Amino acid sequence: MRVTLLGTGDTTGTPTVGCDCETCELARARDLERTRFSVHVENERTGESLLVDASPDFRYQFLRDEVALPDAAIITHIHFDHLDGLGNVFRLVRDLDVFAANETDPQTGQSVAETVESDYHYLEAVTVRPQTPLEPFSTCGLEVTLVPVVHPPLVCYGLAIEDPDTGAKLSITGDTSYAIPEASRAVLADPDLLLAEAIVPAHLCEHHPVGGNHEGPDGVPRTFGTKHMTREGALALADELEATETRLVHLAHFYPAAEAFEDPLAIDGEVYKL
Repeated sequence: MRVTLLGTGDTTGTPTVGCDCETCELARARDLERTRFSVHVENERTGESLLVDASPDFRYQFLRDEVALPDAAIITHIHFDHLDGLGNVFRLVRDLDVFAANETDPQTGQSVAETVESDYHYLEAVTVRPQTPLEPFSTCGLEVTLVPVVHPPLVCYGLAIEDPDTGAKLSITGDTSYAIPEASRAVLADPDLLLAEAIVPAHLCEHHPVGGNHEGPDGVPRTFGTKHMTREGALALADELEATETRLVHLAHFYPAAEAFEDPLAIDGEVYKL
């Protein structure tokens, strides 16, 4: 399993358009970037590729990293930075199965799968495949399980991707607070690689209107506001899940420059072989 981090940024990316903060300026000076979130998973045994979330930066990411166009895709939730790149498959992909959860969101009255189908009804290549969370399904020769996480006000899902032949496992938290349900944690546990959402460091919670939540024993917030993990929360989760390796993703440009590009914070283009 070859995993390429196409996009490791949050909804605005780093550098952010029109921003001259120290972090964005440092990113420009070092030619580093974090485009909107997306992950490319290649099954090297079968030659098939799976895309996790369709970033608005789809075209640029695929050209930059020279990865194969996807044979299937998974959409974790309907925020634009995870969904709106799907239109890029027009005239590029002949057939694309798009997997998404079938649970109805009380906020929208639709499941993620139904929203994808209605928003992209004009794409003849796309076939939406609704899936029940916590029930494994197969695609691209891999076993995938969607797991509910907590990203109010919308439903959102993380996922575990396993190679049934080699046992290699990738877990992705999705956009979430630290309050991931135990059943979901059990599915995500023991990955070779964990991609954990960590939008900002915990010390920035003082700037959020509702502060931080889910404090650890040390009093440090593990959730920024109500819907995203802090760096400290993501690392605590990684320890609990006993991840072999962890990379932090969905990162905002609000990380202070001195911290913004230090391990384990990911940048675009990183590649991992599991």
